[in-house]
Amino acid sequence: MSGLSGLVSGGLWLSAAISKRFSDELSALVGRKVRVVLSGGACFEGIVVALNPADYSIWLSDVREKDGGVYDKVFISGRSIECLFVLEAGPDLSKLAERLNKVFPNMVRYIKEADVIIVMDRIRVTRDGVVEGTGPAAERVKKIYEEWLSEETKA
Repeated sequence: MSGLSGLVSGGLWLSAAISKRFSDELSALVGRKVRVVLSGGACFEGIVVALNPADYSIWLSDVREKDGGVYDKVFISGRSIECLFVLEAGPDLSKLAERLNKVFPNMVRYIKEADVIIVMDRIRVTRDGVVEGTGPAAERVKKIYEEWLSEETKA
C-alpha cells in the first residue's frame, strides 16, 4: 500500500505544481493585449487590467468589439469565456536578464513562470520596469531596462 500512497502523494504534488503554473500564466496576462471570445459569439480585444483567478473573470481596458464598438473598460465573467488569445506577449525578459547578468554577474535570477527578474535578491524587474528596489544599483538596473525596452520596441 505504501507504493500506492506514494503515487497518490506524488500525484497531489504534481497537481499543485500544475495548478501554480496555470495561476502564474494567468497572472502574466495582466498588462497584455488579448482577444476574448465569449460563448455567445461576442469578441473583445483589449488590455487585461485585472483578473480574478477564482472564477477567471477579467477586466479589459481600451476595448474594441468585433462589430466596431469601442469602450473604456469591459468586465467579462469567466463563465462566459470560451477562448482567450494573447495578441501582444511583449518583449522577452530573458534577453534583459542576460544583459543584466553582464553588469551584475551571478546576481540575476529570471523566474520565467512569474515573468520577473530579481537582481541582487532585492531589485525586482517586470515588463513594467523596476517595481521594487532603491539606491544606485536599482537606478543602474532602471537605466539598463529603459535602454533595452527602447531597443525592443524599435525592432
